[in-house]
Amino acid sequence: MCSDSLTISSIASDSSYNEVFSKQIRALGQESDILLTISATGNCPNIVQAIQAAHDRDLQIIALTGKDGGDMARLLHPEDIEIRAPASSLPRIQEVHMLVIHCLCDLIDEYLFSG
Repeated sequence: MCSDSLTISSIASDSSYNEVFSKQIRALGQESDILLTISATGNCPNIVQAIQAAHDRDLQIIALTGKDGGDMARLLHPEDIEIRAPASSLPRIQEVHMLVIHCLCDLIDEYLFSG
């Protein structure tokens, strides 16, 4: 949602760092939006809460996970998409995530700008 350090800092200070994304999703998320989540372990509390908030707002989720998918994988609905790097090495998982992100960017660029 937001990488603005002031927004993140104010939410973390007034609420909890675990809510830095979920509060923004609850405030700004629209039914046609897609939430892209990234976690090498799948257990990051602020990402788990973001997924819960996204489901409350009827957003679809694309989850990049690693290892066994963690808590994130268990929260996903059938219409959500999980792309898992089933490795135990965090650097390897991050390499796979970077490749997937580059592929997604290429697909989006092709969809939006191929004339």
